[in-house]
Amino acid sequence: MSLAYSIKNIPKQIFINNEYVESKNSKKLSVYNPVDGSLIADDIALAGEEDVDAAVAAAEKAFDGWKKTSPTERRNIMLKFAELVEQNAEDIARLTRVSLGAPYKAFGAFEIGLCAETFRYNAGFIDKFGGESWPQDDGFLKIVRNEPLGVTAGIVPWNGPIGTIGLKAAPALATGNCFILKPSEKTPLSSLALGTLIKEAGFPPGVFQILSGDGSTGAIIASHMRIRKVSFTGSIPTGKKIQEMAAKSNLKRVTLELGGKSPAVVFDDANLDNAVTWCANAITANTGQVCFAASRVYVQEGIYDKFIEGYKKAMQAKKNEVGDPETDGTNIGPLVDKAQFERVTGFIERGQQGQGKLLVGGQRIGDKGFYIEPTVFTDVDPNSEIHCQEIFGPVSVVKSFKTEEEIMKLANGTDFGLMAGVFTQDINKALRVASDFESGMVGVNCVSLMFGTTPFGGSKQSGLGRECGIYALRAFTEPKTIMINLTY
Repeated sequence: MSLAYSIKNIPKQIFINNEYVESKNSKKLSVYNPVDGSLIADDIALAGEEDVDAAVAAAEKAFDGWKKTSPTERRNIMLKFAELVEQNAEDIARLTRVSLGAPYKAFGAFEIGLCAETFRYNAGFIDKFGGESWPQDDGFLKIVRNEPLGVTAGIVPWNGPIGTIGLKAAPALATGNCFILKPSEKTPLSSLALGTLIKEAGFPPGVFQILSGDGSTGAIIASHMRIRKVSFTGSIPTGKKIQEMAAKSNLKRVTLELGGKSPAVVFDDANLDNAVTWCANAITANTGQVCFAASRVYVQEGIYDKFIEGYKKAMQAKKNEVGDPETDGTNIGPLVDKAQFERVTGFIERGQQGQGKLLVGGQRIGDKGFYIEPTVFTDVDPNSEIHCQEIFGPVSVVKSFKTEEEIMKLANGTDFGLMAGVFTQDINKALRVASDFESGMVGVNCVSLMFGTTPFGGSKQSGLGRECGIYALRAFTEPKTIMINLTY
């Protein structure tokens, strides 16, 4: 089945109980194209309290049947959905691209592949996610079952609107939960289009639903007394609010994947070309709008000058890859919207006022749309905002260091702890530094990447809990201990 949606006939309604329906809320969302700032639509549904209640009621009605659906049937539905997502990859990516500005080959194809593959991966776990048992030497056989939570929800970000659906919905559905998706108000179009594929794949009504909306919708979800779990990806301030609302309502389970200011530490013995390539790619992928982008680059003083020379050339070359995301050869699109553009350019302007030395970039590209040059600052004050705060754009800072002890203190000296990278050809040093990083993920001779099979998430204020792999399945289930008296 082909979606074949054009901008004129995109789904604008919420998807409840396997049907597109009008929102009870009279307010609407407006969505803009970051290529030129033009309005795409101003009548996208904004789900309110009545709409969330309706979705929850439908999910509650569907839950008992879905959790009792045979593993084979549940697996086949999820595999069918993955197949449909892949079959409609270009149509889905186009609906993301028109509001996010991410080129298909550089990002769209990856994101949709991630969604499809995480559905396949989790579908394969349905009859393999076993419990545990303990010996009955004391007269009691102890069995632990992994049981679904019930009605769950995922609030996904604008910078990865389809890929993150796979990270949240797939493990929730695989473990027998019903799932409500709340896409970002900036990029809701591709998510809303999935309703057609949800129904085509064979999900029963109420099992997988979509509520477009803004922060007010997310707040209703986080505070809802009958939603048992919410998984959120986004900013730290919003994540804190969600955790607070979850605690004050029904103490619902929460997974938070939040911000980052990821360090890449390059030692004197590193392969220089490899380090330059990874660091340049990491800060420009998706126009730097990536939570685990390597935005702090630390280079040992013995190769600092050579690294700077190579990094500057690489970032200058990246400017040639910036352009219209609809054009072949474009790998870097615009920032998502005016607000993000003003945020990033504000950091760059203030950075030039004594925080660091501008090495390359820093200028707007063109006179329309939200394009910005890949930007690097050197000689950065370690207490400055461009060094300490997440910018969420193609902007990095570079600083030299002398000793391992010195750089580990600096690398760990933030409230973030999502991703880190170490570049060296000394395996002992690599493993020692990897162990010392206060970070949920560490790359050795690589940085800013993830795998669907291993835990994804951060430490400190970069998040709570983990996505991907078996850790995601555990996050959407409750262990139940059953004790059998064998002497009765």
